[in-house]
Amino acid sequence: MSVPTHPPSVPLAIDDLTVAYNEKPVLWDIDLDIPEGKLVGIVGPNGAGKSTLIKACLDLVPRASGRVMVYGESYKKQRGKVGYVPQRESVDWDFPVSALDVVAMGTYGKIGWCKPVGRKYKKLAMESLDRVGLADFAHRQISQLSGGQQQRVFLARALAQDAQLYFMDEPFAAVDAATERAIVTLLHELKDQGKTCLVVHHDLATVNEYFDWVILLNMRVVKAGPTDEVFTAEYLKSTYGGTLSALSKVGDALKQTKGAIK
Repeated sequence: MSVPTHPPSVPLAIDDLTVAYNEKPVLWDIDLDIPEGKLVGIVGPNGAGKSTLIKACLDLVPRASGRVMVYGESYKKQRGKVGYVPQRESVDWDFPVSALDVVAMGTYGKIGWCKPVGRKYKKLAMESLDRVGLADFAHRQISQLSGGQQQRVFLARALAQDAQLYFMDEPFAAVDAATERAIVTLLHELKDQGKTCLVVHHDLATVNEYFDWVILLNMRVVKAGPTDEVFTAEYLKSTYGGTLSALSKVGDALKQTKGAIK
């Protein structure tokens, strides 16, 4: 069987991706081409494999089959073009480093591991903190920051990487309103610069507002494409199934623009 080819302008191309834990499939036969310069929401029920999809693209979990290409090459070769904001729960916030230290880690791809962070890159790290409104907290230990501030620190670290493709795993989870606004503003700034962002997202009510492209996922890709074409009652019902709570969420999300589910 011939291997599909993708133009190098495609930020992310996924072919026949399957991921299994203990021989139980978590993602099955995923095929996606993500267009450049889009804000992409990854949406689906709990256990649908949304975070696993991101981790498989970043080689953080093994793949049972398939391949992932970043701008026409493997992630390993294109690592410098990729930024990652993990879930807050996966981070050891008691590690004794300052906010500035964490952001400066985003520059290691440019200066190399175990090398000192020079004045140029410290300046870049400070500028990145300033962009997320945390310049005044640069020297505060990360454990002393609020949850929303911690999330902004990791956004700043991703900014310091100056990537072309960003993966963000639930950046809006359990953050305050100010942080949510800051994240949305930042996403639109990145899009205006031609960058591509894939964001795991749970709040169906804000999908239309935040994203111009959506992946509906439930182990398989139910549908992917422009938000106004994909984020419909029909496809959401296929994604979330027939449970009362899921259909209620879908109905609430579609009331204003699509009409309630009947």
